[in-house]
Parts: sequence; structure tokens; C-alpha cells
Amino acid sequence: MRAPCLKQGGTIGICSPSHIAGYDDYQNQIRAIQNCGFQVREGENLYKATYGYAASPEERAADFNQLIRDPEVELILFGGGEGANELLPYIDFESIKRNPKRILSYSDGTFLLNPIWAKTGLVTYYGQAPHLFLNMSDYDAKHFWEHMLFDSMEEHVANSEWKVQTTGVGEGILIGGYARNFALNISSRYLPLPEDEKYVLFIEDHESFGGVDYVSAMLTHIEQDKLMDKVTGVLFGNYSGDYHPEFLERLKRLGEAHEIPVVYCDDFGHGWNHAILEIGRRVRLDADCKKLFYL
Repeated sequence: MRAPCLKQGGTIGICSPSHIAGYDDYQNQIRAIQNCGFQVREGENLYKATYGYAASPEERAADFNQLIRDPEVELILFGGGEGANELLPYIDFESIKRNPKRILSYSDGTFLLNPIWAKTGLVTYYGQAPHLFLNMSDYDAKHFWEHMLFDSMEEHVANSEWKVQTTGVGEGILIGGYARNFALNISSRYLPLPEDEKYVLFIEDHESFGGVDYVSAMLTHIEQDKLMDKVTGVLFGNYSGDYHPEFLERLKRLGEAHEIPVVYCDDFGHGWNHAILEIGRRVRLDADCKKLFYL
């Protein structure tokens, strides 16, 4: 299931499942979104700090559910942080089925984007957050407009050299996100993956959050889950600004161990590029021609 496109001049709903929304910061981000021609609807609890580090899970989930049920909201947009998984028991998945709309986030948003697709069938979108509107690059804007407004991206548009670690072609449903969050997501009752499907994973992490040993531990957790038996390919996003042979060797071992194509790129993640990837879409990852096709 794919939600209707965001219209030019349409309404974007803003909530904060993973952090306290600073009023001044968010007002600047909202003005930047409005300057692009969109209307903005805020969650009623957006600026609350009930627990000191965040609003309560119930308050944060209430904002998300409010925006889902609002007939004028066409896109729900939120950033990262910590703790989005606390919302899962309170998300109104039935309302999402009845009121499908575009949902876009990244990083900690992994905790919501994958379960929403798995429990409702609604395609969700990974890769961008409200703060990017403050200084959006042409590449990021292209991905936003083509994924959110036009539905015109039949293959992933790259903005970096793709470094093939293991060759081959893999097809399946695209799922993934930030490495730690996705590793914690899998095998959860909130991520009931169909067992008769194959999957292509996209994963990202950044050296500023953890060394190669840390990312390797997250990858190992994913590898040791039964999901890995159904993975046909992996696309890894930006890890570092400089060439990192130790990290690429870890990705190569991943591909060789499971006999699947594994590719590294700098197109998405916590670096300078913020491409959007569609969770729940059937894709083909062709490492031989360095492309990701939406099928």
C-alpha cells in the first residue's frame, strides 16, 4: 500500500518521537518548510519534556496518532534521537490502515518505519528529517520531491561512488535503517516479517557513533537472526568521510559468508547526502551494474 503523494502547498505534520523539540530550533525548521510552499501542523505535545529527556511515550504517540487521523495532513515528518520504540505499544496501526499517508524519518525513526510497514502494509520512507530544510542540497531536494510529491523514482538516484564488496543481484522487499535500531527491531512482535518473502537490506551507521567493532557487533546480531536466511543483498550507507578499508573488509566478509551482493555508498545516512529509500517496496539490487531498481 502506498499513500497518496504530498501536494505542492499541502500539509506536513511534525512530531518528535525521539527527542525534546527545542522551540526556537523547530520554529526555524518549520519556517524553512513553509518557505518551500507547504503548510505545517504541529503535534499538540511537540514541545513537552515530561520525562526530562523526552515527553512521555503516551504523549509522543498521541502526537503521531493525531497527525495520522488529521485529514489535512499528507506527510508526517520527524527526526531521530533515542526512544522511538517506546511509542510502539501506543501507535494506532488501524488508523494508519484507514488513513494512509506518507511517513518520512531517519535514524531512530527506524523503530517506527519498519513496524508500520510490517503491521499495515504501508510503504514508509527513510532518509530525511525536518532540520534538512534549513539548508537542503539539490540532491536531497531531488529525493524529497521525487519520492514525496511525484512518485517518479523508478531507480535510486546516486550521488557517490558505489563500492562493490561482493558481486551479484538480489531481489526482495526493501527494509532497514540505522544499524543499531534495526538490529533491535528484528524479532520484535512489532516487526512481524512475512516468512515467505525475500529481503534486500539497507543499513547505515556512522563512525561518530561507533567504531568498526561496534558496527560489526550490530551486523553480527542481524546475521544471527533467522531473517538473514531470507536476505538477498545489502546496501550500506555512509560510514565515514574518508576511505575506511577496515570497514569495507567487514562488509566484504558479510557478503562472502552469505553469498549475497553487498555494496557500500555515501548516498544516505548521517553524512552529507540524504537520499530517501522506500521501506516495503520490492527492489532489485544489482551490484554488477551498481544500481538499485524499484520494481
